[in-house]
Amino acid sequence: MTESNVTESAVNEAATLVEETLPAAASELAADRVAQLKAELDEAKAHLAQAKAKADEYLDGWQRARAELANYRRRTDAERASLTTTANARLLMRLLPVLDDLERAFETLPPDLRNLTWIQGVGQIYRKLQVVVEGEGATPIDAVGRPFDPKVHDAILQEASTQYPEGTVATEVQRGYMYGDQLLRPALVIVSSGPGLAADAEGGSPA
Repeated sequence: MTESNVTESAVNEAATLVEETLPAAASELAADRVAQLKAELDEAKAHLAQAKAKADEYLDGWQRARAELANYRRRTDAERASLTTTANARLLMRLLPVLDDLERAFETLPPDLRNLTWIQGVGQIYRKLQVVVEGEGATPIDAVGRPFDPKVHDAILQEASTQYPEGTVATEVQRGYMYGDQLLRPALVIVSSGPGLAADAEGGSPA
């Protein structure tokens, strides 16, 4: 066998070997690459799941902190409003007796003194004080002619009346005030017990 024949035979054998082993090698390489890609994908999924869990944790914490802040603001606003209401109520309670004294003074003031300059000046102060009291939220309680209501009326006396039916406020001794829905002070009143003896006295006793 010549040298050229040996070389050609060796090449052919090598080619055959390559053709037989190449598909298996390529398949093995492809399988390894697929396995590698799958491992990388699984790792990426794990990282993504961890990141999502962290994001959910941060979101939950942020939402909880936001809710706590909103609750805190509502609570402080309510406390501030309550303090303001209490402070205003206390101030009004101190002003009302002054208003009462001025009102009683003008009710008993002789007519010939009403035109005096200093009396008119005091009258202006009285009216301004009324505006201040009502401007701060105090509203007078209706009393005379109204059915007696123990929630807002404080009865100091009951007397016969031909003008008002029994159980109706006949006279207001001291004005009462509300402060919003809160009772600032009740009205001191005299309640009618109906005609009674008053009607007998006016009509005379039957013969």
